[in-house]
Amino acid sequence: MGAAEVEAFLNYLAVSRKVAASTQTQALNAIVFLYDSVMAQPLGTMSGLKRVQARHRVPVVLTTEEVKRVLVQMQGTPRLLAEVMYGAGLRVNECVTLRVKDIDFGAKMITVRAGKGGKDRSTVLPDQLHKPLQQHLLRVAALHKEDLSKGGGLVPLPNAIDRKYPSASTSFAWQFAFPSAVLRPWGESGRLARRHTSDSSVQRPFRKVLQLAGIHKHASVHTLRHSFATHLLSSGTDIRTIQLLLGHRSLQTTMIYTHVLEVTWKVTSPLDRLQSD
Repeated sequence: MGAAEVEAFLNYLAVSRKVAASTQTQALNAIVFLYDSVMAQPLGTMSGLKRVQARHRVPVVLTTEEVKRVLVQMQGTPRLLAEVMYGAGLRVNECVTLRVKDIDFGAKMITVRAGKGGKDRSTVLPDQLHKPLQQHLLRVAALHKEDLSKGGGLVPLPNAIDRKYPSASTSFAWQFAFPSAVLRPWGESGRLARRHTSDSSVQRPFRKVLQLAGIHKHASVHTLRHSFATHLLSSGTDIRTIQLLLGHRSLQTTMIYTHVLEVTWKVTSPLDRLQSD
């Protein structure tokens, strides 16, 4: 197969399968790599290729009242996870992979390690979460102590830290702040270690309480991060600070929240003015 067949396949993805622009681009890049780098037969120009246009979506945002209605319906660790996501603007994976050492109560700061793009960043630790998080970490410490008493207490470590600091894997500081309920084999030794809880531990409860709270927006737990940014912006926080807290590489990515704010909260419809007149 040559350029004509590849072009027909990519057009099929766009027209018949109606895939997103990113899906078609991923397929195109993979095929080009195969032909160029593996088969050493460059495809050449595909003049009839129908590219899917990328859509720029406005993020779904909950109001502060809706956030309250959602959080009050949640309980236990799922609620704490949701509160950390909203209170610090974390992605769900960033939240569940937090380690004990990355929560600094004295500095009122949470450090995100190897976030999206492999970047570290710091964000705010809300005052209201100090006591709930401290109580939660006491339970995590008790669980870790029990694991140690059974000859375990290991936690998977990034890169080669376990070789550089052999005792780090059993230290409480390196334990996940939201550990899994089960132990799984880790490393070449196959010893049991306690990883972090799964993303679904907060995603599923969040979806359920949306219905209980009577909220019919197409929201997910990631909406809490969007709401964090929008609510900060509405309270007067400058856009550059919000960019740093969210860990966006480009300010243009953060600017989407100014659009959300302007079109929903800062504009009065002429119909409303007509009624008041």
